[in-house]
Amino acid sequence: MKPPLKQAENLLRMPGVRTVPRPVHPDGDEVFDLGYVREGAAGGVPLLVIPGGPGMASVLPYRMLRRDAGRKGFDTVMVEHRGVGLSRRRRDGTDLPMDALTVEAAADDLAAVLDDCALDRVVVWGSSYGGYLAQVFAARHGERVAGMVLDSALISAADGEEVREYVRRLLWDGATAETAGIAGKLRKLVADGAVTAEQTSRVVPVVYEFGGAPMVDRLLEAAARGRTGTWRRVTRLADRDTEASVPFVMEFDLVGAVFYRNLHPIGPDGGPLDPAVGFADKAERFPAFEGETVDLPAAQPGFTWPTAVLSGARDLRTVRPVAERTAERIPDAELVPFADSGHSFLDRFRFAGLLAAAAVANGRHHDLPAYTARAEARRGPTSAKAIAAYFSACLALDERLPRRR
Repeated sequence: MKPPLKQAENLLRMPGVRTVPRPVHPDGDEVFDLGYVREGAAGGVPLLVIPGGPGMASVLPYRMLRRDAGRKGFDTVMVEHRGVGLSRRRRDGTDLPMDALTVEAAADDLAAVLDDCALDRVVVWGSSYGGYLAQVFAARHGERVAGMVLDSALISAADGEEVREYVRRLLWDGATAETAGIAGKLRKLVADGAVTAEQTSRVVPVVYEFGGAPMVDRLLEAAARGRTGTWRRVTRLADRDTEASVPFVMEFDLVGAVFYRNLHPIGPDGGPLDPAVGFADKAERFPAFEGETVDLPAAQPGFTWPTAVLSGARDLRTVRPVAERTAERIPDAELVPFADSGHSFLDRFRFAGLLAAAAVANGRHHDLPAYTARAEARRGPTSAKAIAAYFSACLALDERLPRRR
């Protein structure tokens, strides 16, 4: 879906929104206009925020984040990833070609925007795929990094296989005391034919991320009674999440090339709880997997700046063992574990990310683990809470229906 030109014109009139010319291909003469936004406290701590996806826009979705960051003393810069929103089109009005969409080019775009802003060094906060891009930027432009917040960050193409094994150990094998009971119920549902193995991949991890084991237990109990209304609703939400293309908000249809070309080597294996299921039906639209072009595990020991590695215990997209290894490899890193959070603090718990960015900027990132429980306890309304409340309301309706004979 091509973004409407009128909406682009309106966004370009927003305060702080600018464009900078960038080459379509590194060695070519053709240029396009890369969009970015800068807002916040004049003279404040420079903060470069990189959303995930790939495909999340920057200008429109994160206005509240930039407002909050400005109140906390940050001078915030966010760049529309090439191939997304204000950075989608060449000057002749056509979309950027997929071969122009690489992580190296996107990382160099970030450096060009900092040049345009006259900012030498910044704290970099990258979430999910944005955490991967933040590290590619650090590997290529380390002199521009004053500190880093890696929020639910991808590290390598190998993460996909590790995530699949982790999710199955947790929710199919029941490797923890919390999940042993629900794992047994899930296996029985599949064995009885009440749900399919493929359906488990789309539903159970989503409910676990937002509601934990208790809500999964309620879901499975309802399904065992033949009350699958909530199950169907979650399936539709999960499918919409992977298919979504909303102009200037989430545009995966071009930049998905980066994901499939460099970061997604696995396909579904036919088993339960397989994260690859949601991506299999779109693979034919994009280039085949070619391999990684940046070796981040090799680069991480050279990241000498303060780094906070944020990890939610219920994150089943970038799992805790990946975060632990990241914190071990980066010399001045601190793992910051959250017990009651899932994926992407940028999108679902921005206070925690801003707290981490402030700590990194002040060299206090090693103190962060002592504050995670207090921060979660004081968390106000968030999108994560709203989704959990929606699931709970749906399950309450299911639970009022009589048990199937």
